[in-house]
Amino acid sequence: MATKTIDDIDLKGKKAVIRVDFNVPLKNGEITDKTRIYGALPTIKKVISEGGTAVLLSHLGRPKGQANPKFSLEPIAKALSEELGQAVVFVPDCRGEIAEKAVAELAPGSVALLENVRFYAGEEKNDAELAQDFAKLGDLYINDAFGTAHRAHASTAGVAEYLKPAVAGYLIEKELAFLGDKTESAEKPFVVILGGAKVSDKITVINRLLEKADTILIGGAMAYTFALAKGKTVGDSLCEPDAIETAKSALAKAEELGVKFLLPTDNVIVDSLDFDNMTVGNVDATGPDGNIPDGWEGVDIGPETTKVYVEEISKAKTVLMNGPMGIFEIEACSKGSFAIAKACAENQDAVTIIGGGDSVKAVNEAGYGDKVTFISTGGGASLEFLEGKTLPGVAALEQK
Repeated sequence: MATKTIDDIDLKGKKAVIRVDFNVPLKNGEITDKTRIYGALPTIKKVISEGGTAVLLSHLGRPKGQANPKFSLEPIAKALSEELGQAVVFVPDCRGEIAEKAVAELAPGSVALLENVRFYAGEEKNDAELAQDFAKLGDLYINDAFGTAHRAHASTAGVAEYLKPAVAGYLIEKELAFLGDKTESAEKPFVVILGGAKVSDKITVINRLLEKADTILIGGAMAYTFALAKGKTVGDSLCEPDAIETAKSALAKAEELGVKFLLPTDNVIVDSLDFDNMTVGNVDATGPDGNIPDGWEGVDIGPETTKVYVEEISKAKTVLMNGPMGIFEIEACSKGSFAIAKACAENQDAVTIIGGGDSVKAVNEAGYGDKVTFISTGGGASLEFLEGKTLPGVAALEQK
């Protein structure tokens, strides 16, 4: 069964309530990364070019069910207006009289961004009354917020019960195609790069991808838990001693299935780390045995490991990256992640899929965001989808 999309419905003269994901990073009121805004543009443009009206709902941050000016979407409306090249009406509420009146006055072809849906506690509780209030704002519903599709909230799942047709926008359609079809029946060799902090967070996705991948490359802090499982020393590195058995079972499964499961053979290490101030003490590298001495911690894959991983990526026909190789935010610890991002970008014969917030950030910071095939906008949503879980925000939409 395929989910119905925006191409399956008539938009002319209709007010489309579109759930977008404008949960963008802000610094002093300025947006520092517009990836999620860019992701929503094709759907918004389609609606207005067909003579429809775009009524946008989004959340921003965690205002905990109360109005908080710090989490207002007003600065996002200004940025969206610049990207669309037309005025975007900002509405200071997302339900009730103010919202309904503002939406009623919109002419076809116009765009309105309503205030943060999480200013109401009912949003995260999937409150039926709030969902019905959202449904009153339009003639049809489009979900294009993949980043929140794994949450059953009033604006992602609830509203679809009361407002029909309820279909996917172009961004969700693309996410389902790349994270679904392109990994389910991936062209071989299929190389998966997994980083991030915890094995426990990613064991379900590791187990599922072991059944599809030819090679899995492990980096980030989770590599140190695998190192412990192989009897190595990890010094003061971030790791999960209680997940050693979990790591061992993944290694055994890889062996049983004949999947190449590569761990770092060398690491970049530091004798002190202050993440808040983005500083490290002395920087060194481990020898080829990969053991990290006491008083030191691993912060990145080493040059030998990087070389091996880059070689594997260069031979791939499909690459999926989820999680960075180290603390890429600090220059001394960024070489591994940036080299992996570069290798993904340079393999133009492969479908390269980057999923998960930190990997996307790393690829963008390395300057290769526009050179990979697909960048997912979902962090938790992409992981849950890759694990094979049903996403409530997708399940609520109509099927073809």
